[in-house]
Amino acid sequence: MLAIGGTTGSAFVAKDDVEDLPLVGWLAAQNHTLFVARHNRHEVGEQVNALRAAIASGFAMTLFPEGTTGHGDQLLPFKPALLAVMMPPPRDLQVQPVYIDYGPAATQIAWHEPSLATNALRVLARPGNLAVTLHFLPPFDPQNFPNRKALAEESRKRIGAFLPPIAPASPTV
Repeated sequence: MLAIGGTTGSAFVAKDDVEDLPLVGWLAAQNHTLFVARHNRHEVGEQVNALRAAIASGFAMTLFPEGTTGHGDQLLPFKPALLAVMMPPPRDLQVQPVYIDYGPAATQIAWHEPSLATNALRVLARPGNLAVTLHFLPPFDPQNFPNRKALAEESRKRIGAFLPPIAPASPTV
């Protein structure tokens, strides 16, 4: 999030647990993050409306369609619910797929802990520098897709085609 936010100025969609994290939650709020309750499927319509309002207000919004962080060894399925905001787009805009490349550190910084707070602290306490490369893939017009599921599938296909083979994590001894 920090790399994309710092590079593009984009606001984010994040799960509501992030809001309660010391420092991380504060940073997210400073960047106009839209916090969503993923566990409450009855609120998806309200969440889509809040995202639509943010986009209509002129905010560039970043949505992580996997909805979580994996172990860094595969591209997870994309969750299309919030992509309903693009059907139709609230203003003339494009979808900009981005591949975040952590290089050999991908499996080290990926999600390993059951708790968001524990995982965030583990990643933030990691010694040394972390090289991150953002690959902005060609944007595309969401109006060329019939629904949110097709939009999610196209986004995943474009990012997946760009990914280098990911080596599984080495076992620790």
